[in-house]
Amino acid sequence: MVRWPIAILIAAWCVCAGLGLARMLTFELTPAAAATAPAKWPQSAAAIRDASRPTLVLFLHPRCPCSRATLAELERLIGECDGRFALRIVFVRPAGTGDDWNRTDLYRAAEKIPLAVVFCDVDGIEAARFGAKASGQALLYAADGRLLFQGGMTASRGHEGDNAGRTALASLISGGHTNCTQTAVFGCSLVNPSPTFSPVVSDATND
Repeated sequence: MVRWPIAILIAAWCVCAGLGLARMLTFELTPAAAATAPAKWPQSAAAIRDASRPTLVLFLHPRCPCSRATLAELERLIGECDGRFALRIVFVRPAGTGDDWNRTDLYRAAEKIPLAVVFCDVDGIEAARFGAKASGQALLYAADGRLLFQGGMTASRGHEGDNAGRTALASLISGGHTNCTQTAVFGCSLVNPSPTFSPVVSDATND
């Protein structure tokens, strides 16, 4: 007599756990909005293009936990292609917020990357120029200003490891060609980011 209620509870728990896992996997594997990147480097861009080698522009939300993995993949890319591309890292900051809103550990980690030019994009003006809509959006432009690649450097939200984006970038930077010129991006929205948005990203000042 007692076993039926227990069996029902176990079945209900399994269903709830399954639904929760399905929702989590759907979230992790659902890409963000794709960029509408210009085919040529925008003349009005605040970021400066390197005229002697490819320039990689990476757009990030300073409080996006998914973007930790993007920075890790970027460091791997630098290890593979050190010195062969210029790097610009742009952090979008909502209008009306101060530098302290932007100065997360993600921002400080980006500042420590050798030769990276890191700056704040107040109100997403630079992101709009490049058509970037999600944190983790990477755009590679040739020395002459042509768009070579647009996409992300992770296979899902917050997951490190081999992925088509980093492989394509490494191929383009090292050899100048690839069969993959666009990949999905997994990250928080850069379009009108809320000043109150605060996922679990440490703001501790200790390095």
